[in-house]
Amino acid sequence: MLWAPLIVLLGTWCTGSSSQPVLTQLPSASVSPGNTVKLSCTMSSGTSISDYYVSWDQQKPGNSPRYLLYYHSDSTKHQGSGVPARFSGSKDTSSNVSYLTISGALAEDEADYYCAMWKSGTAVPHSDTDRWGSETKTPFAPLPQPGPCVQSSPVPQFSLWL
Repeated sequence: MLWAPLIVLLGTWCTGSSSQPVLTQLPSASVSPGNTVKLSCTMSSGTSISDYYVSWDQQKPGNSPRYLLYYHSDSTKHQGSGVPARFSGSKDTSSNVSYLTISGALAEDEADYYCAMWKSGTAVPHSDTDRWGSETKTPFAPLPQPGPCVQSSPVPQFSLWL
């Protein structure tokens, strides 16, 4: 059996202050090829995840990050162009957790994964041309009002083995 690490990093699309809510992830998990795995981002207590949009991105070695999806509710979500339906978003508001579910994990899913959250009413990026860094600005989908983002430094948080 081929074992390939799938490293999940918690990333950010915008700057913020230390007084904002913090996102955390479990340190590790494992899944066999063909099985389903849920990657989680937990928002710190004192803030309700139900008020936030959650975006997930995938980055493979040597490539720019690829936008996968964002999720706010079952009626307010967006799937990136060409992103398979086996990638899906969800929330557990009672636990203040957002999930990226990969149904039927494949070897090609080996990548870094990033999550970010925005207060409802904030512009949310959703484009396959998303880029991180100074050379390319992220395209945004307009939503009603700008608002603060929630961020965390991109530190390895989650290891998934296929």
